[in-house]
Amino acid sequence: MLDLPFANVVLSAAAFIVALGALVAFHEFGHFWVARRLGVKVLRYSIGFGRPIWTRVSPKTGVEYAISSIPLGGYVKMLDEREGAVAESERPMAFNVQPVWKRICIVAAGPGANFLLAIAAYWLVFIVGSAALRPELGPVPDGTLASDIGLEQGMIVTRLDDHPIQSWDELRPRLIEAALAGDPVPLEVRTGRGTTETYSLDLTGATADPQRLFDRLGLSIPRFEVDPVIGEVVADQPAARAGLQAGDRVTSIDGEAFETWTQMRDWVREHPGAAVEVEFERDGASLTRVVRLEQREDETGAYGYLGAGPFVPEGFYAERRVQVRYGPVEAVGQAVSQTWRMSALTLRMIGRMLTGDVSVKNVSGPLHIAEYAGYSAQAGIVTFLSFMAIVSVSLGVLNLLPVPVLDGGHLLYYLVELLKGSPISESVQAAGQQIGLLLLFMLMSLAFYNDISRLIG
Repeated sequence: MLDLPFANVVLSAAAFIVALGALVAFHEFGHFWVARRLGVKVLRYSIGFGRPIWTRVSPKTGVEYAISSIPLGGYVKMLDEREGAVAESERPMAFNVQPVWKRICIVAAGPGANFLLAIAAYWLVFIVGSAALRPELGPVPDGTLASDIGLEQGMIVTRLDDHPIQSWDELRPRLIEAALAGDPVPLEVRTGRGTTETYSLDLTGATADPQRLFDRLGLSIPRFEVDPVIGEVVADQPAARAGLQAGDRVTSIDGEAFETWTQMRDWVREHPGAAVEVEFERDGASLTRVVRLEQREDETGAYGYLGAGPFVPEGFYAERRVQVRYGPVEAVGQAVSQTWRMSALTLRMIGRMLTGDVSVKNVSGPLHIAEYAGYSAQAGIVTFLSFMAIVSVSLGVLNLLPVPVLDGGHLLYYLVELLKGSPISESVQAAGQQIGLLLLFMLMSLAFYNDISRLIG
């Protein structure tokens, strides 16, 4: 496969801009649409913060639509006496004079729009269908929970608790949810003999941290190995310069024999910049070439690069994948259920981070999100839609947290107002804003720190 870091950066940036733009636009449109329907005058609808770089005023409504210079969010500016003088004739359209129930509806509409977007994205994913890895177990290390209860490599998970399992994409979040509950759960598997067996997976005290949970469980995706046969050669790279061709079967490098492509790839990575002797078979003849491996770098450091990809027999992955697809009506229920489950899981993971049970390293910043956006865009529309749905759910949940400056903070103020019968004082709201900004700054700093830590290894 071609290694084009600049192209990957461009794709990641483009995918990030498209995804973030859509998520922010939809979130702010929720505020915008409900405000106008409830009789509140909207002055500006902006994607981004800071100085506008493009504006257009609607001659019909007077709303100014803007794209601003800082692309990390957006806002809807409404007529409000707290932000400037309001003509007496327009006072009934000011946000601050609205009954508290209207203000609650307007503020809640932003996160609500994100959940609707996630439902729509999941619905498209379910009706288009996606190919996912069947939930077959890979090697089960000794001393893990899976090993202790007798699970073996090659078994296929068919049910966890009361939930049918079709793929690893379904199994992973279900296991995290079960770990959060911390109770024993029944795990049903189909064995290589074709029989169905049920095991009790005791998750009492298990960590819900995804980085550690699966290591402790001993459940992993099997490595589907292919022979060390070259399927493609990248032009003007080490393999091509040495005369290697598609169809060549590598038998050894510097005397080291390999049975699988993965073994050969790992060996090559460990010898950056080395001049190596490659022995291979071509049309029944045994040949030798000296190849100067290229040295490249990634987040793990320097690695060797051959410039060749493996030959994958036709249909190799077909029997290892399952097609997950639903009809248009059934997909609605599945999309709503998936959005609800991911929302609850996100909220519970945030709670575990606050108690220290889940590492804060799981918090991702814009750099990591952009990188994943690029990967998902390369993988296809279904993967990109799934990415959009997950981020939209996260955005909706985060905005509902009771933190001043976020939608959830405003909703908390309005709920208190409902209980006490009068608005919270401006001094208390101002203090809350300062606290909220500090918390938001700390969260952003943590996210950027995690991003940079991933980049520098």
